[in-house]
Amino acid sequence: MPKPGSGALTRRESQIMEILYRRKRGTVEDIRSELPAPPSASSVRKLLEILMERGHVAREYDGPRFVYSPRADEQSASRSALRQLVRTFFDGSPAATFAALLDISDVELSDAEYRRLSRLLDQPRSGREEP
Repeated sequence: MPKPGSGALTRRESQIMEILYRRKRGTVEDIRSELPAPPSASSVRKLLEILMERGHVAREYDGPRFVYSPRADEQSASRSALRQLVRTFFDGSPAATFAALLDISDVELSDAEYRRLSRLLDQPRSGREEP
């Protein structure tokens, strides 16, 4: 069985996963009702089958229908998505990603967030040479 989170998701697959993480579980119709420009129920079922084959989604029988849920915990999935974002849009650079987040004009760091980020930046970099 593939490792959950392996492989890049298509736009529609990402939308389905976002819905499942937010809802924790859902039927085909639950998911379909939240998709923008919803495809047919059979298309949603097919996408869910693909996500199941790739290890992203689990399915259980609940009365007259199947209920789907994400296989990976939300933290693992968010880390995987963030790695993909850093590779795709910031040439693999965490520093460029961090700088871009701080440059967003409508985002204000709370004191607690600033202290947390400062602590993370002050931690020794294990196994890396200093520039």
